[in-house]
Amino acid sequence: MTALEPAMNEEREPRLRTADRPGLFSLMAEDVRAALERDPAARGAAEVIFSYAGVHAIWAHRLEHWLWARHLYGLARVCAQVSRFMTGIEIHPGAQLGRRLFIDHGMGVVIGETAEIGNDVTIYHGVTLGGVSLEKTKRHPTLEDDVVVGAGAKILGNITIGSHSRIGANAVVVKPVPPQSVVVGVPGQIIRRRHETPGAAADLSHTDIPDAITDSLIDLMYRMAEVEAKLGLPGEAHEHLHREENGVWQYDDQADYSI
Repeated sequence: MTALEPAMNEEREPRLRTADRPGLFSLMAEDVRAALERDPAARGAAEVIFSYAGVHAIWAHRLEHWLWARHLYGLARVCAQVSRFMTGIEIHPGAQLGRRLFIDHGMGVVIGETAEIGNDVTIYHGVTLGGVSLEKTKRHPTLEDDVVVGAGAKILGNITIGSHSRIGANAVVVKPVPPQSVVVGVPGQIIRRRHETPGAAADLSHTDIPDAITDSLIDLMYRMAEVEAKLGLPGEAHEHLHREENGVWQYDDQADYSI
């Protein structure tokens, strides 16, 4: 081990157990089935095997992680660099990936050394599972089972994303997320869902994203209007701006706005 390699590799106990994993070819078959199930553009197993960069990156990582676990750090990093060049996906050999992980498109995905990903997780392009500490300890996120991470989302630090949670596109998550939650915005606003997601099906409804800040603003505007009406005050100041049913904000004066 060189001075540049983290000394914690020999001591860190895997939090996501892998002893019950099937053989290599069974895992590869699971990866192909996961892609077919979660990508409507997939036309068959052959297409997934030969043209899906996310699947290739996961397969390459299995070899790299095997080398890393046997303290062949330099060789593992070289293999990871080759995989990064070929797929556009950077996965550190020390990261722990669960079964049936699906990386859709994948370009720009970065998964750090101490990241841990559970089973049946879906990750879209531009996602970062990054660290925020210089300490050689657990410093990257843990994603529990059935999590979906939207395109461009950044999950930073040693935090846990609870199972069946959905991270909205471009959200920046820096706090732990409880199970059955949706996270949107910068910084990420956590909304706990009342219903539970049945089974292990991936929750891919990316357009069904709550907007807690806008909803609170609208509620405040209605309350202010009620107070002004009771006090007999004119309410013209806020009547120029309203939100239509299609979610578009409408400004009613004659000003011309351009970008």
